[in-house]
Amino acid sequence: MVFDMNEIPKIDVEKTKKDIIEFVQNKVSEANADGLVVGLSGGIDSTVAAFLACEAVGAENVFGIVMPSTTTPTEDKLHGTAIAQQLGINYKEMAIDSILNEFLSVTQIQDDKLAIGNLKARIRMSIIYFYANSKNYLVCGTGNKSEILIGYFTKYGDGACDMEPIGDLYKTNVYELARCLEVPEEIINKPPRAGLWNNQTDEDEIGMTYELLDKILYRSIEKEESGETIAGELDISVDEVNDIIARVQRNQHKSQVPESPKKTRMVI
Repeated sequence: MVFDMNEIPKIDVEKTKKDIIEFVQNKVSEANADGLVVGLSGGIDSTVAAFLACEAVGAENVFGIVMPSTTTPTEDKLHGTAIAQQLGINYKEMAIDSILNEFLSVTQIQDDKLAIGNLKARIRMSIIYFYANSKNYLVCGTGNKSEILIGYFTKYGDGACDMEPIGDLYKTNVYELARCLEVPEEIINKPPRAGLWNNQTDEDEIGMTYELLDKILYRSIEKEESGETIAGELDISVDEVNDIIARVQRNQHKSQVPESPKKTRMVI
């Protein structure tokens, strides 16, 4: 996938790589953990996270899990296992359909596509944390800044982790880092997709390309420009800009610790 980087600031890929690796090493050390678990979807985000994890703690201390379902494109499953083999990490592949079907049988809910898609993400994260607990490993997240900002992830699913190595990188910057890390081109060039239902792609679901999304987010978050200014600069409607800004605002809860009411009175 090729992006027009003229309007999206580039990153210093070597410094970014170094900073992320040091960050991961510090988090593992602080937790007195023995390594990292990474869910391998076959997509660019989880692949970049896996590459960085190996550089941070060594391939021998990284465990990958590939968890396909019936809606997972075969290509993605193959890419997930191929990356594990390329990196030389221990990994396990396990289909989640039997767990999913048992849950749906018990709840007798079969026709809510979004709820079922989110359930798949939560099943996967439960498995990842099970292995992390059993190995004294931390869970390495795979979320990028673009998706975190607009809430394009499942709360307590793929949004659950112990650290987000690429969480401060816009999606377009993830592609820059991927090329620095020499991620295979077939992973870089395929459309981003979660595979939570058939024929799903991220950009269709978001409603615009990642390139446009990042241009809006950068101008709104980093430069604090108004919706009208952003719309004029990008030659799009104000409604498109305001929709993204609204998504950021209403999804903030997904990235925060659940709130509690403040104590109003102390009894001594």
